[in-house]
Amino acid sequence: MRNSKWKKENKSIRSNSKVFKKALVAAGIRDEYVQDYRRRLTRMYLSSRYKEHNIYPSTDTTHVYAVIAMCLELKKFGLSDSEIITAINQGFVKRRTFFKALISLVDLLPNSFEIAKKWNIQDHEKRVCDGSITYAYFNVCDDKVEYSVSKCMYVEMFRTYGIRSLCKIFCMTDETAYAGLTRHVRFIRHSDLSDGESCTDEVIRK
Repeated sequence: MRNSKWKKENKSIRSNSKVFKKALVAAGIRDEYVQDYRRRLTRMYLSSRYKEHNIYPSTDTTHVYAVIAMCLELKKFGLSDSEIITAINQGFVKRRTFFKALISLVDLLPNSFEIAKKWNIQDHEKRVCDGSITYAYFNVCDDKVEYSVSKCMYVEMFRTYGIRSLCKIFCMTDETAYAGLTRHVRFIRHSDLSDGESCTDEVIRK
């Protein structure tokens, strides 16, 4: 990875190796296996699969691959999906704490529903534009946003590596965000694509 075009990938390997080390500790595994993770992620970034997947501007494929590599490494130790998800979430706890702090500030605003509504509309536009997500429907009215996703490239990337169910790590991101928006927003997840036929959500003004 000497070429300058690999700058982002090299940075990801360095930063996510630290995250993986924390995940190993959380899972009760010696951190000497971090080097295995670095080697795996390097190979994945050099693969044809990565080139095929890294074409969607709205999706940080570099980050998705870093998490997939963590999942694959942890599976070697015979951990269950729930144990892997818990360990990786522990690895990212510092970043998640910062994210939760931002969400809590938004929750204090009287127009937090309008902000959430705008987030969804803008995300929908970007995803449809680059084809990273396929919607069965996306409906917006004054007090509700509801949608159903029939195909998502996050899930497809995990499926490519035979670990579709572990994409739950990313599916849970919405639930984590909306768990901090409680004053004016109600979020209902009916299903997600990690273990279902669709990702179907409602975002409702309280």
